[in-house]
Amino acid sequence: MSLWLISPAVMSGLPSRDVRVGVYENAPKIMLGEDGEPSGILGELLQQIAREEGWTLQPVVCSWSQCLEQVSAGQIDLLPDVAFSDARARTLDFHQIPSLYSWSQLYRRENVVLNSVLDLQGMRILVLAGSIQQQYLQSLLESFSVRADLVPVESLREGFERVSAGEAEAIAANYHFGDYVAAHYGVHQTSVMFQPARLFYATGKGANAQLLGTIDRYLGQWTQDPDSRYFQILQRWGTAAPVARVTAPVRWGLATLGALLLLALGGTALLRRQVALKTRHLRTSEKKLSTILNSVESYIYIKDTELRYQYGNGRVCDYFGRSPEQLAGCTDEALLPPEVVTAVRRTDRRVLDAGERVMEEETLPGPEGEGPRTYLTVKIPLRDSGGKTYGLCGISTDITAQKRNQQEIHQLAFYDQLTGLPNRRLLLDRLAHALATRERSHTEGALLFIDLDNFKDLNDTLGHDMGDQLLRQVAERLDSHVRDSDTLARLGGDEFVLMFEGLDRQADRALFEVESIAGKLLEVLREPYALPGHSHNSTVSIGVAMFSEAQSTVEELLKRADLAMYEAKTAGRNQVRFFNPQMQAEVSARAAIEADLRAGLKAEQFFLHYQPQVDAQGKLVGAEALVRWRHPEMGLVAPGAFIAVAESTGLILPLGRYIMRCACRQLVAWAEQPQWARLPLAVNISARQFHHPGFVEEVCAVLDETGANPLRLKLELTESLLIENVETMISNMNRLKARGVRFSLDDFGTGYSSLSYLKRLPLDQLKIDQSFVRDLLKDPNDAAIVKTIIALGSSLDLAVIAEGVETKAQCDALIAIGCYQFQGYHFGRPGTVDVLESWSEGYHDHRYAFERQE
Repeated sequence: MSLWLISPAVMSGLPSRDVRVGVYENAPKIMLGEDGEPSGILGELLQQIAREEGWTLQPVVCSWSQCLEQVSAGQIDLLPDVAFSDARARTLDFHQIPSLYSWSQLYRRENVVLNSVLDLQGMRILVLAGSIQQQYLQSLLESFSVRADLVPVESLREGFERVSAGEAEAIAANYHFGDYVAAHYGVHQTSVMFQPARLFYATGKGANAQLLGTIDRYLGQWTQDPDSRYFQILQRWGTAAPVARVTAPVRWGLATLGALLLLALGGTALLRRQVALKTRHLRTSEKKLSTILNSVESYIYIKDTELRYQYGNGRVCDYFGRSPEQLAGCTDEALLPPEVVTAVRRTDRRVLDAGERVMEEETLPGPEGEGPRTYLTVKIPLRDSGGKTYGLCGISTDITAQKRNQQEIHQLAFYDQLTGLPNRRLLLDRLAHALATRERSHTEGALLFIDLDNFKDLNDTLGHDMGDQLLRQVAERLDSHVRDSDTLARLGGDEFVLMFEGLDRQADRALFEVESIAGKLLEVLREPYALPGHSHNSTVSIGVAMFSEAQSTVEELLKRADLAMYEAKTAGRNQVRFFNPQMQAEVSARAAIEADLRAGLKAEQFFLHYQPQVDAQGKLVGAEALVRWRHPEMGLVAPGAFIAVAESTGLILPLGRYIMRCACRQLVAWAEQPQWARLPLAVNISARQFHHPGFVEEVCAVLDETGANPLRLKLELTESLLIENVETMISNMNRLKARGVRFSLDDFGTGYSSLSYLKRLPLDQLKIDQSFVRDLLKDPNDAAIVKTIIALGSSLDLAVIAEGVETKAQCDALIAIGCYQFQGYHFGRPGTVDVLESWSEGYHDHRYAFERQE
């Protein structure tokens, strides 16, 4: 027996070993053969190595997800066809030399239109469970804001069967398997490709380094020998040799073509050395070269110095509808329209005459009468050993889809999808350029901030579809009444911005021009709108800021125009207002309050006043905690001066926590005095506080920290809380109720409480708003409302208290209709805790209380 027939395992004296191989169906790469052995490209490669090494392969049939679990757990020694990823490398080991290269592709059902990722909107896409494709495709969809349903399947064959049966529109699969079975299931390949991948045999982490080293040794030998068993297996299964795809496919095609074509033609010594370095002993026939060239996606051709075609790969022949023999000797004049020939010939002559390498985009007619398509073309001169140019080689790649995607991405990035107008991003860019241009040209400009009046009412009554219809019509009217040099943009919602440039430098003339245009826009936009089934009237409020008044900054200009617009709304809507210093002064004052609030919170400048709550006998039955601010410069500041600012800036959250802590500490102090131990204390809670995710936990933490009795803490909520997230609100109230905290619904009757929700709220008290108490004796409607609230409270077993009681007559009237708890100046104004305690000592009965207030 010759030594070269003896396996390395025998020669080395190493014992043969059993190798458990995971086999799942992914033809033609890996599957179980009829003989029960691993088959397909990677199965046969492994069998060849096993024969050489004396291994005994033990197939373990499993689904893809099962195979991954088993190889990670060490139940399988080798798993073929595993795409490398950093995540997988944490649990698996891979050899160094890829066994195959692949990419993922989408395959569609008959009659499904699928040309780009954007077409996936609303579709059901099948993906292999546990595959990298699933994660990558999900992130790809999210990056394009496309919503599609990714449905995992256990095997690719199951997925193709379900697509064929109409259960999904498409399936994501590696192109090896997809091209192998697509025709059988009547499923069609699409142009949507993603995620190029390197494929390996994988083992469990740290388990089989010897197996991986052996595989690398064989792959290293075979991939350098074109006559090896490796290339024979690839050819038999109809798969091209693995060539790594890089992000510049045109350069890759150029390098490959240079190596392969020059090898076929004999080449020169220099080019033969280049081919030798790239292919390492690649010696193959013209048929093999043609197979490789015809398998690439690019259009590859060679022309001689007379610009006659000498060679074209399969894609070129298909494009022109000619066989290779018919194409040879033809010129572009016989194949392309005259206007295209002129452009193509110009670049061809640059390559041949000047020896330039040219890369540019070409627009050519699409194959089979399709519309124009864009190609990225690289042309290089071909030279003989003496350096003389004897032709050119061209590689053209169809980038129409990429160009279309770029245009769509640009449209999404810089234009509003609803109206097609520039969006905020593009407006800011143009506005910055306009301000810079104005500095050089010494012209004037203006920014008009246009906001629809009462647009929310239309959305709430007729729905958002009608609102979108109105926004489109408003955009069309605005666009038809502006100059081409002006910029009209939609910022979002019902806000539009119009930017004028090149206005007269004279301030009075520029103002007159802008005012005239703005007035015309008011007239145009107040005309009735024809909505489906409705005629709708709408107006706008317009705020104007001049470029020269904004210190030439984009942010300042936008802010001033926005302030002017709100001034127009305040003036009654359907108005035009120019920015003026008074607006800025109000904004500055608000900013100063915000800054002082932040400082005041740090310095603990806030404290509580308490207002008594009494019953019909004048007995103190509770108190309400009201925050006050001892400002270092302004003195005592009432809540009306800072609560709104705290709400809008979010400072109400730390302020609310501070108030809650102070109130609970007061409850603890009262708990040590028998006459005060049972007195409840009410604390107002804003909507922003209550809807804050951690509100319940914060209240409980304060109770635990201070040791306050939760049964004495009453939280006063307003009806505005019921507008949103009602279910969450009820859940949070129940959690606090379980802790012992009580609830009062403040300002009752002024909002829009739903009785169906009201009966589900764990309330203890309703508080009649002072607006009804104020006119109780004068307005029968207010009296009827108060009676209804009292009756409602009685039916729901809730206590009722009236706030804002200022006279004895009001108190008597309330008692007469069944209200027996009160709060207001008639009984006492808010004061310090000392005032409250001394006040209660003087109130012994109802009569004395009234006489004292009188």
